[in-house]
Amino acid sequence: MTAWAIKIEKPLPYDDGVRLQTALVNARIAETIPDTVLFLEHTSVITLGVRAQDSHVLLSNADLQRRHIDLYRSSRGGDATWHGPGQLVMYPVIRLGEQEADAHGYLHNLEEIAIRTAGDFGIAAYRRPGITGAWTQAGKLAAIGIRLKRWVTFHGMSFNVKPDLSGFATIIPCGLVGEAVTSLEKLLGAACPTLAQVRERMERHFSYVCRRELKCASPADRLPEELAKILGSNS
Repeated sequence: MTAWAIKIEKPLPYDDGVRLQTALVNARIAETIPDTVLFLEHTSVITLGVRAQDSHVLLSNADLQRRHIDLYRSSRGGDATWHGPGQLVMYPVIRLGEQEADAHGYLHNLEEIAIRTAGDFGIAAYRRPGITGAWTQAGKLAAIGIRLKRWVTFHGMSFNVKPDLSGFATIIPCGLVGEAVTSLEKLLGAACPTLAQVRERMERHFSYVCRRELKCASPADRLPEELAKILGSNS
């Protein structure tokens, strides 16, 4: 099975990312596009998942505006998180097959991709019982929040490569008081890989774990007609 991996170079506002995913999900349900995986960065934003409480945002709306941080209530699972430049976001829009048709199994797969990606750079990441994501001894490295619509996935995973971690100080990350958040840059210093290097590894692990050969492209490349139309209308 194959899927398209689309890399979007410019940081994308979160609401634009939601509109793009919605169009892709509807097209995938209608079977007018193949499985598609977006790789991108977001501009600075706090998102609140379906279980998040408003109190998990620690700044007032005025303070958020002064810091140019958007606030968005998302349809994904999970609690509060922050996205921003330097963080690699992966949004798979894929139809789950018979061996995958379980939300918990799919979450496990995303965690596995994060753990393997971290391991490629010498970081020992792991799961924690009852809490989603990929963790290290220094804190949470990758956050995961998903939703399924007629067995087509959207939302996904954010992996901290070299973001400004102060963004996480504006929230109670994932609703977990006192839990630290980390990044490859904080763990590796000057040896931190680029986002492109991390994306390449993540693509490879996605292909293996989710059993889909990825065709890597950008929106400007030659793509299937309907997929190109959706990406073009959302650019």
